[in-house]
Amino acid sequence: MRYVSFSFGLSVFPTFGLYSPTFNLFQNGNHLSLSSMKHLLLAAGLLFAAHIGHSQEADGKTVQETAKNYIRQGDYSNAILVLNRALQSNSDNLELQKDLAFAYYLNRDYVHGLEVAKTFPERKDVDVQSFQILGMIYKAIEEVKDCERMYKAALKKFPNSGTLYNEYGEMLWSKKEYTDAIKQWEKGIETDPNYSGNYYNAAKYYFFTTDKVWALVYGEVFVNLESYSKRTAEIKSNVLLDGYKKLFTDANLYKDQDTKNDFVKAYLEEMKAQSSFIGTNGVTAETLSAIRTKFVLNWFSKNASRFPYRLFEYHQQLLKAGMFDAYNQWVFGTANNLPAYENWTKTHQEEYSKFDYFQHNRVFKLPGGQYYQTSK
Repeated sequence: MRYVSFSFGLSVFPTFGLYSPTFNLFQNGNHLSLSSMKHLLLAAGLLFAAHIGHSQEADGKTVQETAKNYIRQGDYSNAILVLNRALQSNSDNLELQKDLAFAYYLNRDYVHGLEVAKTFPERKDVDVQSFQILGMIYKAIEEVKDCERMYKAALKKFPNSGTLYNEYGEMLWSKKEYTDAIKQWEKGIETDPNYSGNYYNAAKYYFFTTDKVWALVYGEVFVNLESYSKRTAEIKSNVLLDGYKKLFTDANLYKDQDTKNDFVKAYLEEMKAQSSFIGTNGVTAETLSAIRTKFVLNWFSKNASRFPYRLFEYHQQLLKAGMFDAYNQWVFGTANNLPAYENWTKTHQEEYSKFDYFQHNRVFKLPGGQYYQTSK
């Protein structure tokens, strides 16, 4: 048990001070009245409660840090121990409960994890992360119906959460409900355009369909939102580089494409103008840099006012700064030919260093209202 000591001196009662002219211990030679004593005790009680609350909050944060350190070390049992002990004296603390449920999940103790997490949706202070943790546990124990009900309820409460749309889509994908899954990822992109996970899943989905446009657009948005993860390398190689090969394999770029969508039609028109060059020279980091430079110039002379899009604005920004070639090397060179890319960085050291510094210090954000996909 943690003992808290208190000193009831002058500083403790700024309003109801021991020497306050209103509440002196002795007034006109008489003892303090019952009414005055009640006020004094009330003040003491409120201050005591505030001190305890502050102490519990501080203790909770300390325990959280201890538990997180154990989790980082993979010592889940110790994390569970300290979190359970903390909850004995602070049982309603949502942050501690979330950490405990997550620790149980990591320890594969799904029964106890569910015991903790299943109460989250009923709480008034429930947040997106609470639903995330519960969803992870439901998926682990394959409680598909409960999981789907939970996501639907969560999205009613948080209709603009890209995280929830992404994870609900992943659950539907695991059930082989692919059409419903892409609807969730698209809704996540529309409502929460700076959450990367929906772009990742949507880009992969479209790559394995006949679509030639959205895998490229969403894949490149993704690598700018999430630039240095394992998933970044995967999208660069398996979606973007191969996606351009897919785009130009057939001379008829419009075949099986959603040309009723004006954004798609405009995109394909600009790419068609570069088709013969790719047909002759192939798809490399250098050829893609060349055709994409022309694409950006043409897009801003014809289409940018109709379809403002942050990704293309970023391309234009890089072109004006003399960094677009370096950017294309970063996107495609590492996936196409790593030794050649490494050689390029050595022979273009100043250009590479300038872009690398910029890339690590810039923030890529998409505004709302730039959603051009056909409704699913």
